[in-house]
Amino acid sequence: MAIPAALDSLLREHNIQYDLQDHLPNTALPQDAVRAVLLADGEQRFHVLFPAHSLLDLNAVRQQTGLAQLRAMAVAEVNALCESRNFQQVPALPCALGVATLVDRKLLANNGIALVSGNDGLVRLRTEQFQQSLDQAVLGNFSIDITELQHGKLDAVDDVEAITHAVANFTQLRLKQRLQETLEIPPLPDTAQRILKLRVDPNADVRNLTTLVETDPPLAAQVVSWASSPYYAYTGKIKSVHDAIVRVLGFDVVLNLALGMSLGKSLSLPKDSPAGFTTYWQQAVYCATAVESLVGCIAVKHRPIIGIAYLSGLLHNFGHLVMAEIFPPYFSSYCRLQEVNPQLNYTTIERHLLGITRDQMAGWLMRMWSMPDEVCTGVRFQNEAEYAGENSAYANLIFIAMRLLRRHGIGNAPLESIPQEMFERLQLDPDKAVNAIQNVVDASQEIIGQM
Repeated sequence: MAIPAALDSLLREHNIQYDLQDHLPNTALPQDAVRAVLLADGEQRFHVLFPAHSLLDLNAVRQQTGLAQLRAMAVAEVNALCESRNFQQVPALPCALGVATLVDRKLLANNGIALVSGNDGLVRLRTEQFQQSLDQAVLGNFSIDITELQHGKLDAVDDVEAITHAVANFTQLRLKQRLQETLEIPPLPDTAQRILKLRVDPNADVRNLTTLVETDPPLAAQVVSWASSPYYAYTGKIKSVHDAIVRVLGFDVVLNLALGMSLGKSLSLPKDSPAGFTTYWQQAVYCATAVESLVGCIAVKHRPIIGIAYLSGLLHNFGHLVMAEIFPPYFSSYCRLQEVNPQLNYTTIERHLLGITRDQMAGWLMRMWSMPDEVCTGVRFQNEAEYAGENSAYANLIFIAMRLLRRHGIGNAPLESIPQEMFERLQLDPDKAVNAIQNVVDASQEIIGQM
């Protein structure tokens, strides 16, 4: 393993001795690692170095530089700048890219640090060696330890109280006794209401489902498109919703697909979104397909209900829409922070901004809409690695699916390890899980072609 020539030359120029450490791409960095991002405001460019397991506070950087519109540099510009110096990614050494460098002071508190080299490996230095490279850098305080943003025990969290507090603090809505009256959330869509009734009707059949789906032309077109996708490898011609249900997808898949699509369209897609991340509907389909594949790896007697698991995956990011609906001014702030902190869990960023998370809001709203308990639990606790309560399988499946997908650059989960006990709870073999997600990624063009 060798570091880029430009980085080696810069280290030698400062007479810095270093060691190399292997590090696989798209995996979690060690606790003492340094992360680097590129920020821009017009023609101004900044190379910012901060502890990898911290949140970069964009407002603090803006205050230090006096640039109110500073944000993550566009991906194409980042790639061009890195390629001009033969880096595969943004290196974490001052002045390595020829732009002004800002360094967070917390980096000087450790005995040693590991720098992202610009290739796959890490460069390990003593802190005093790192300081030798800071002669042209500006020091500042603009990172927040993420442990300060993590909540306590799950049984001590009151979602309704937390959401009510956030609404009172961050919106102009008058606080009422009942949260659902305060927010004036739209009612459950008519199509979704009818699907939920169909779910609990023991006499429901293909004819009932076909009739229901056909009353919603966009939904009907989506179901036919799904069934016609090469992913399902059906060789015949799908001419109708009935064909899609009977010949390819099956009753449960279409029922849950219809419910997920109907719910997802009950709130508008926000105009803003974090650059560099999978879009809402693509991520929904990836997650649903991945969860479905993971369930197939579990022995039949231990399997969660596959249709409910699929629906949980399809709706896992519904809170993205809820957050944009309830907190529109702060949603853009979230987008900018996610762009400069792509390694962090979105729940960490949302707690920093609002004190609550999209998962709390979506879980609460789905319970107000009387969605299945398994789905409410899956959405609410999908980022809680320790959650082992009732219906935990659905939350744990989303946790695993999204983190394995992120290793392939898909979705918005953090780059972090998956606890072994989570696989044990599900009785899911980790190697089979990795292979299942690889199969989903290999079929990505066919999956996205469904949208």
